[in-house]
This record gives sequence, C-alpha cells and structure tokens, in this order.
Amino acid sequence: MKKNYLYMLLFPVMLAGCSHQAGDTPDLSGAPVPVKVVTLSQQVVSEPVYSSGSFTTDDETIRSFKTGGVVQRLFVREGDAIKKGELLATLDLTEIAAQVTQATLACEKAQRDYKRVSNLYRDSVVTLEQFQNAATGLDIAREQLTAAQFNRTFSEIRAAGDGFILRKFVNEGQVVGPGTPVFQTNGAGNGNWILRVAVSDGQWSSLAIGDPAVISTDLPEMRSAGAFVMHKSEGVDPVSGTFTIDLKPSTSLGRFVASGMFGKAVITPARGRKCWLIPYDALLDGDGNKGYVFVTSDGHKASRVKVSIAGITRDHVMIDGGLEGCNTLIVTGSAYLTDQSPITVVH
Repeated sequence: MKKNYLYMLLFPVMLAGCSHQAGDTPDLSGAPVPVKVVTLSQQVVSEPVYSSGSFTTDDETIRSFKTGGVVQRLFVREGDAIKKGELLATLDLTEIAAQVTQATLACEKAQRDYKRVSNLYRDSVVTLEQFQNAATGLDIAREQLTAAQFNRTFSEIRAAGDGFILRKFVNEGQVVGPGTPVFQTNGAGNGNWILRVAVSDGQWSSLAIGDPAVISTDLPEMRSAGAFVMHKSEGVDPVSGTFTIDLKPSTSLGRFVASGMFGKAVITPARGRKCWLIPYDALLDGDGNKGYVFVTSDGHKASRVKVSIAGITRDHVMIDGGLEGCNTLIVTGSAYLTDQSPITVVH
C-alpha cells in the first residue's frame, strides 16, 4: 500500500519530466524560449465586403394628382404592369372643367376689351394708361387659362415609363388633396433593378464606383449574377447608422426579382490597402481593433509591440499599423514570452 501511494505521488512529476524532454513546455527558468519566426512584408490586400439588402429600382416614384378632388376611376391594381403614357387614374373633372371654362370666358372677354380699347386709343379717345391696362388684363387672362388647362391635364395620372404598380394608397370615390399619394410605381419594366446594401464606414471608404461584385438570391431562377458598384451614399442613414451602396447587375434580371426582395452581395474592392498578414496564433490580447504581437530584430530577444487590426481573412489577421520597422514576427511560443524575453529561433 505504501509503495502504491509513493508511486501516485511521483507519477505527475514523471509526466512533467517526460513532457519537458519532449519540448512541449518551455523552460521558464531564464533560459531562451524556443520560438518560430516568419519574415514580415507588407502586401496589398483587397478584403471582400460581405453585405445584404433589398432589390429596388432607381426610379421608384410616388404618383399623385396636381389638384385635389374626388377620385373618379383607378384603372390599375397593385402588381399590374404598366406602359409609358398609360392612363392610371383620374379625378372627377366637373370642378376643374368649370374652372377651365371660366378661364376661357375671362380670356375671351379680356381680348374683346383689349380690341375695343385699342381702337379707341388709335382715335385718341382713351389714354395710354388705359390701353396698357387692357393689354395687361389680356395677358393675365391668358396665363390664368394656361394654368387651368395645366391643372386639368394633371387631374389624371399617366405612367411616366414602363414598370409596375407597387402600392395603391386610395380608392375610387375618395376625396384627395393636391399631392396626396395615389400610387407607388417603378421602372422595372426597363430592367432598372439595383441591389441596395448597407455597409460600415470602413467598408464604405474601401469601395469605389465600378468595383466588381457578385449578387445572389435564394431563387432557383437566379442563384447569382455579376454586378458593380453604381452609387455610394454621401451621408449616413440616421436610423441604421450605416452607409448605402447601390449595386447594378451586369445583366438584366427580368421578372426574376421584385421590389423589396432580399439579396446578398460580395463586393471586391479594386484598390486594396497595404497591410501585414499574420497568423492568428501570433496575435495576443486582441481587443476590438487593437492587439499585441512579439517581434525580434536580432533573433535573441523578443519585443512586445502594439498593433492595429484592420480586419481578418479566412487564414490571417490583417494588421495596418504598429509593425513599421519590424522585419521578423514570432509566430509560436508567444504565450511564454514577456517583453525582452530571451529567445532561440528553431526551424
């Protein structure tokens, strides 16, 4: 029993000794720590931007009447395809027609008055001021007629281009005021689809107009398609705190997508940025965009350096600051090092 007890006490020590002989645990008694190193060099890296958003068109429009009145007819419903110039809705024209008639009669009267005063002025019966007032009255009446006719024209809604009715806001018989939304339309009939995605400020700054992208959906008809950056927002969205990027498909999407449909995008910046790519194991005490690594300049001592993290890839960490002037990075054994620890480089 005593022999077995002694064996149990010595067993951990024996294991530790075996482990040390195998080189798994460095000797921390002041002897150099065995490490592996790599040579540092800056590279131009284009980090892909992954984002998502919804499909829309760059010409979605809220259509409304120029004047107010009673909605007489709605000729389309939500989801209907429309053609340029097609009549979509009209007001009851009783009131606006009366206004046009009044303006027409007033214009005719002003013209008669002007003709009569003009004849009298030639005969020196009326003064120059009276003649000029009659001319001004005729001009005013003509402009009032033009305005009334204009209002009559825009008492109906016609399609500005080929597209679709996205939403209908009113019904027949409803009283609406000037500018009240009646329809929301888009120009999808012309193939003007874009994918509008949200990106962070760092991603926004790395992208440029024309950068290539790949967009995708869950639809079997359109798994993926090529695209490019068409537009960058110049201000942040106050609600989400993000910037928007508009991606234009390189080919027509036809009827495969609809307004508001979800889509994903992978954007590749054409202009990369210079940074150092280091293994994950070399980074210590990472916190946000800061961390620490160990470097060596002579192969005998390790120096602890604070670095700035620019991003990550599948296999590396991107460092964009802190390694200036450093040429050798310690990639293994860092966990056993402190600043100015002695090291020995192994291969």
